[in-house]
Amino acid sequence: MMDGEGGSELYILPEMWNTGFDTSDRIRQLLSTGNNALKWMQKNARERNCAIAGSVAVMEKNRIFNRFYLVKSDGSAVHYDKRHLFGIGGEDNTFTAGHERIVCELNSWRILLLTCYDLRFPVFARNRNDYDMMICIASWPESRQAVWQTLLKARAIENQCIVCGVNRTGCDPLCSYAGGSVIIDAYGRELLNLGDTEKAGTSETDLHGLQAFRQKFPVLNDADDFTLKY
Repeated sequence: MMDGEGGSELYILPEMWNTGFDTSDRIRQLLSTGNNALKWMQKNARERNCAIAGSVAVMEKNRIFNRFYLVKSDGSAVHYDKRHLFGIGGEDNTFTAGHERIVCELNSWRILLLTCYDLRFPVFARNRNDYDMMICIASWPESRQAVWQTLLKARAIENQCIVCGVNRTGCDPLCSYAGGSVIIDAYGRELLNLGDTEKAGTSETDLHGLQAFRQKFPVLNDADDFTLKY
């Protein structure tokens, strides 16, 4: 969803895009697709000379993680394991929580990776002058769509960053999903809103403009100091 010459520099897929959000034992039967999905992401990133992001379920040392991959154009991958598991939906019964906050670099952008429920925890997401963009991928239900929209805008404003929120659409046996994928700038303005239907879109993002805004209005310099314990 970041424009590049001849196409986008970055394509973002929603949470557990290859299987749908599933916290049942069924996910164990589908885990082979996690590796296949990563290979697919790597193949397409190389062929299209772009980066591709999205999460899949993976098994590692007999533990299951909701793993967010950001695959770069050379096929190399950075990953973040979802920290805040959605216990209300039983995610913590099947998945293991990650214990590391991940900021990676892509084309001069410093990017914080978040997955769905992470969005509700502003301390974890707090910008310590260490990132410029937040990507939050999700399977966020339609019944809480207003919360999704509000939190994405709040995270952009309070952290003086670009926020890319990518949510699934459609229905499964448990939930309906209304999309609402957006790109929001540091002023809280929507640069892109894909609405509630299945579609793709793109928008330009301006790193120099963001940096100029931070210099003019240096809110992050006055943020409270804290220590985050995992």
